[in-house]
Amino acid sequence: MRFTPATSLILVLLPWSVIAQTVSDSALMARGEYVLKISGCSHCHTAEDGEPLSGGRALETPFGTFYTPNITADKTAGIGAWSAEDFERALHHGVAPDGSDYYPTFPYTSYTRMSAEDAKAMYAYILSLPSSNRTNIDHDLSWFLSWRLAAKVWKWLFFNAGEFQQNHEQSAEWNRGAYLAEALAHCGECHTPRNSFGALRTDMAYAGNPQGPEDEIVPNITPDKGTGIGNWSPAELEEFLKFGELPDGEYTAGSMDVVILGLQNLSDEDRSALVAYLRDLAPIENLIND
Repeated sequence: MRFTPATSLILVLLPWSVIAQTVSDSALMARGEYVLKISGCSHCHTAEDGEPLSGGRALETPFGTFYTPNITADKTAGIGAWSAEDFERALHHGVAPDGSDYYPTFPYTSYTRMSAEDAKAMYAYILSLPSSNRTNIDHDLSWFLSWRLAAKVWKWLFFNAGEFQQNHEQSAEWNRGAYLAEALAHCGECHTPRNSFGALRTDMAYAGNPQGPEDEIVPNITPDKGTGIGNWSPAELEEFLKFGELPDGEYTAGSMDVVILGLQNLSDEDRSALVAYLRDLAPIENLIND
């Protein structure tokens, strides 16, 4: 809030409870906008010809084509009729308001680690944005995935819900970086290979994915010097997160280009924390380009 002589007079006249609520709401919206940008929701939930967050983007997978839903504040086509609890349950447990289970193309497998405070902030911010009545598109999936029971079985086998837990043997900066990588930015969802059931291979976490989004090869971002980013300096990694610039002077392209548009909003402290965490990962050799 900018303080001018006029606003100062208003603040003097307003009850303190109103002032505190206004400041609190402003902080909530600012946090929600930040979380939304870092989480990359706009990229996945906006089709090439669509309004922001109105859904309709096609996600090609070995199991069929998924279409992202409308998450604007529209009460019928979007999530405007959802409660904050509905929104948090979707992020943390992969469950829709009607009790059905989401397919893991929606990365609740990472968002489950998001704090309740960040989920609440993102929900409030999304509902403050313009709505769209764009109708959701049905997924076009293999026959054995046509029933939501398949999603429930998948979750029973591969999904563990739970907010991010601090590692008290690590620094505050490391923990902040881990939270950003594992929850908000969900880096592992793209940079980790998957098994034949579409579940992340935790033994190869962040080691690159030969079949990523849009069928792209997603690089190894562990500190392995031969196949990962072990030869990158902290400054080079920070420049990449700011501008998408690679150490050789080239710029990233494809899906990562859009991801950078979100990550470039990281605060300096959060960017440094994410770099510290990525550089501390176990180096894994993965010759995915061969």
